[in-house]
Amino acid sequence: MRRASFTDMNCSVAQSLEIVGEWWTLLIVRDALFGVTRFDEFSMRLGIARNVLTQRLDTLVDHGVMTKEPYQDNPVRYDYRLTDKGRDLWTVITALRQWGDKWATDGGPPVESTHSCGSTMTVEPHCSACGERVELADLRVHPGPGARENNPLNGLRERGVQPS
Repeated sequence: MRRASFTDMNCSVAQSLEIVGEWWTLLIVRDALFGVTRFDEFSMRLGIARNVLTQRLDTLVDHGVMTKEPYQDNPVRYDYRLTDKGRDLWTVITALRQWGDKWATDGGPPVESTHSCGSTMTVEPHCSACGERVELADLRVHPGPGARENNPLNGLRERGVQPS
């Protein structure tokens, strides 16, 4: 079944899902963050069908999340490497993993991240201006410079959201 396209939706979350919203895509990015670069290793680790893996890698390359670099000539084989754009998904993957550790797994986290200081690391939102930890109740949303008529904030005031 073909999913709906979000290309016309004026929302950064929807536009991001156009690129990384398929089931396998974030698992491919996760493995790339762990150092996987070769098609056969992605295929083996994920148990993903080769045609699906090809499509997902092509999408990531087309959108500049990964590069495709030949490492062998005959037959031609490629390494898939994350770009800066792809490495920026680290916080997304980490936040999703932490949510899964809390709400979707039994027996504790399957993976933990350890900082160079030796402590287990978690991602927590902090204000980039004052440094305070941010709670959802602290946030106010308002249209940004890219807002269009079909912005997802339209009509929310009536539902109790108080854009500033």
